[in-house]
This record gives sequence, structure tokens and C-alpha cells, in this order.
Amino acid sequence: MRMATFNILHGRSLDDDQVSLERLAECIRRLDVDVLALQEVDVDQPRSSLADLTAIAAAAMGAVSHRFVAAIAGTPGVTWMAATGDERPGTAAYGIALLSRYPAISWQVLRLPRIPARFPMYLPGPNRVQIVNEEPRAAMAAQLETPLGVMTVANTHLSFVPGWNRVQLKRLIRDLRGLPGPRVLMGDLNMSGLAPGRRTGLRPLATAPTFPLQSPNRQLDHILTDHDGLVATAASTPVLPISDHRPLVIDVSLR
Repeated sequence: MRMATFNILHGRSLDDDQVSLERLAECIRRLDVDVLALQEVDVDQPRSSLADLTAIAAAAMGAVSHRFVAAIAGTPGVTWMAATGDERPGTAAYGIALLSRYPAISWQVLRLPRIPARFPMYLPGPNRVQIVNEEPRAAMAAQLETPLGVMTVANTHLSFVPGWNRVQLKRLIRDLRGLPGPRVLMGDLNMSGLAPGRRTGLRPLATAPTFPLQSPNRQLDHILTDHDGLVATAASTPVLPISDHRPLVIDVSLR
């Protein structure tokens, strides 16, 4: 079984700064995965041709089960509000998606703690101290019927704010432990190296730098598990013509 997590940067390429839906679909086909966690996913956004990027990815990989969960309603960096799940069809949204070639028994949406107010933060660049209005964050989990057995697979995109992503991860793991095991956690955790494993007690299935796209020097994208019998027999971080991240792709089997 092949699994991957990929922050797609709403399908944008760093080469031409454009979003091509055909290019996005081709990248998903090239991954050829059975379970796929996507972050920074658009729905009905002008910058991505008002398309449903989850539906495009699902068609490209042949998914039989897929869900999109909005973290925000509106457009990142412009005008937005925290998504509730009750938005009307056609509302521009941005969030995460989980897709599977295997049937889903159930789905859960988890809303993560958010910094409630704007705050100053030191960032790289000429204007080093900026006022940040941190976006809401969400997680989703599906119980999937896979060839390796029934398992709960979760996807998330945590805050880039140091410390706050640890708060969100702690809440996520607490909630995830309330769902049926075994469990696999995938996503852009905005934490480097082995920190997610140390903080969750989960075992990383692969370690490899995934960011930035060219000459990656840190791993922000992770796949972890509490499944004692699950092992990765192969792992890769292919360079694709979209995003500023590389996907983390693993082939998994039972011991």
C-alpha cells in the first residue's frame, strides 16, 4: 500500500507562479498512491480557476473515498473567517483533504485551538517583525478498510507559530486516541525532524527532508503511526512541478 502527504500550495508552481489544473492532476497521477493527505487545498478560489482541487485529485488517483475540510472560508491573505462546516455551496474555502482508493467506514472533523488575536512575530525578511493573524487549523480522520486491515488515518496542517503547533498537536493526539486504532497521522506539522514523534509517542514511518522544494534541509511533512506491525519498505520525496514542498511518499506493509 502506498501513502503520501503533500502540501500542494493550492497547486501553484514556483516556476511560473501559475496554477494549472492539468499540471496538478498529472502530479497526483505520478504519485500513484492509495491514501493521500493534502494540505493548502482550494475550493472555489479565483486563483485556482474556481475549481474543486480535491475532486481533481480524486479523479486523478482513482479515489473511491475523499473529503475536503475547510479551515477558512474566504481567501487566505485577503478576507476570510474561520470555517464552521456550515458554509453555503460555492463559498470560497481553503483547507485540507484526505483521499483513498479504499472505502471509508467513517469520517471525523477536528477543529484545533487557534491563537485568538493578532500578535507580533519575528519573521525572515526586511520587515522582520510583522503582525500575524494566524489562520484557523483543522484535522480530519477517516477509518479506512485497507488491504492491511482497518485503520484510522488522520490528516492535518498545523500552525507555523513555534509552540502553538505543539499545543495543536497535543489536542489532536488526545482526540485521535479516542478513535479506533491502529492509527496513522499524516500532514504538514510545521515541526522539523524527530520532534513530532517525541511529542506524540508515535513512530515515524520515514525521515527525509521535504522543505524547501529545491535543496530541502528540514522535514515539515510527516507520516507517523502507533501500528506496531506497519513498516515502510520504501520512501521518497520526489520533485514535482507544483508547490514549495516535496511530497513524502511511502510504501507500507505488515511485518
